[in-house]
Amino acid sequence: MLFYMDTNKFNYQNTEIKTQMGGKLVRKVSIKNGKGYKSVTKYRKGKNMGTIKKHIHEDHIQLIKSGKFIPGLFNDCNCKSRKTKKNLKNLKNLKN
Repeated sequence: MLFYMDTNKFNYQNTEIKTQMGGKLVRKVSIKNGKGYKSVTKYRKGKNMGTIKKHIHEDHIQLIKSGKFIPGLFNDCNCKSRKTKKNLKNLKNLKN
């Protein structure tokens, strides 16, 4: 028996919130009508430090639809920390 999965009508949404010392990391997966994206948002002391949003590969969408775990799904979504004036001043002092 052949089973055909229509990915055009598949909708899925999941949010994972991980609290760390002084900050929060929010990972989201959203799939609507077979097209999806993943995003990682980093908060520090209540302020948004950065957000990365990328598309999900079709193979990963099929695995999510079948209920499989995808190790390393968010490995390519790394938020870079913002450079504050204090940090830039310290970098200039170190170079001199």
